[in-house]
Amino acid sequence: MTSRIEVERDVASRIDANVTHSLGSIHEEIHDRDEDMKNAITASATLLLTTTIANAGGIDRTGNPYSVLFEEGNYVQLSFSAAMPDVSGDYPAVPFGGGSTENMAESYFSAGVALKYEINDQIDLAVMLNQPYGADANYTGGAYTGLAAEWNSTQLSVLAKYQASDAISVYGGLRAVQSEATITIPAALFGGNVYTAETESNTQVGYIVGAAFEKPEIALRVGLTYESGMTHDFATEEAVNGTTVLESTTDIELPQSVTLDFQSGVAEDTLVFGSIRWSEWSVWEVRPAYYEGATGDRVTGIDDDVITYRLGVGRRINEDLSVFGRVTYEAGNGAEASRLSPTDGSTSIGIGGSYTMNGVEFTGGIEYAMLGDATDASGVEFEDNSAVGFGLSIGYAF
Repeated sequence: MTSRIEVERDVASRIDANVTHSLGSIHEEIHDRDEDMKNAITASATLLLTTTIANAGGIDRTGNPYSVLFEEGNYVQLSFSAAMPDVSGDYPAVPFGGGSTENMAESYFSAGVALKYEINDQIDLAVMLNQPYGADANYTGGAYTGLAAEWNSTQLSVLAKYQASDAISVYGGLRAVQSEATITIPAALFGGNVYTAETESNTQVGYIVGAAFEKPEIALRVGLTYESGMTHDFATEEAVNGTTVLESTTDIELPQSVTLDFQSGVAEDTLVFGSIRWSEWSVWEVRPAYYEGATGDRVTGIDDDVITYRLGVGRRINEDLSVFGRVTYEAGNGAEASRLSPTDGSTSIGIGGSYTMNGVEFTGGIEYAMLGDATDASGVEFEDNSAVGFGLSIGYAF
């Protein structure tokens, strides 16, 4: 049995990224000269993935809700989401004697806040706080029992948008990401000994730049956003059977990303929207010094970049109520599955609605993901797995 444990894409992050970003970007308002079209877009709960939002790959969970930069006036948004993945596999008869792994992907909750302030007719500022990356995997059944990984993060972003003309705007700023991680490898997968690695919290700073083209009379917007990568230099403590064997520094690179998104009115009170996002997750790997020396390998890593496609429609029912739906697709690569993310690609369907009461907009959504079948290096087969996510967003203009 190999001791190589690769954390390629945490299954739970597929759902949280989908739901949280749906809600984070759901309150699109456009600088619109046509009042009827503007109202249709405002109430249609568009799920417009305006920039880096909603990538399901890697360990992405919740990105910045850049759509708040396009709200009129001053605006505040709170978002909450919960993810409940169900991922299990069947051990082969040889050498494991059969049986189930039980569910190895843990549920989790996340929250975010964004505040946008209008300086004048051309300049807007925004501050955003969320949890951009995460992983929660834990085996409780069979030979893999005790194999676990956790990644926690917090992100603070400060951005500005400049309206260069009625059609063109540019935006950018800085984001600071604080992360920490732990991993446990049971004796069955590490030569009869239990291996653990734990990092101290580390903060790094990156930048964001983007531009958008708008044609308000037809509710058209096309945006392109770039987020730079960054490298954590974690102080890391490695232990075997509970005894510290080495303290060192582990460099872990977070990916750069590019997102192209669009929206356009196609009929009265109806909006079509979508996005394509590329993230360079192939740069992400974890190589603590002791583990690499003992095995000649990395503890965890991702072999491929991730491209996520989304397409959806929003429909205004009346001045206060709107509904929306979308489909998200991420292709599988047919590669050997990671034990800590034993799926290959996904297709998800999200639906929801938005209701405005006394100037406060409440948006709720649910997303269901069908996770691709996969087999890991030991022949454990993971089939018919899924995940469900729920979310709530509250927006208020002032």
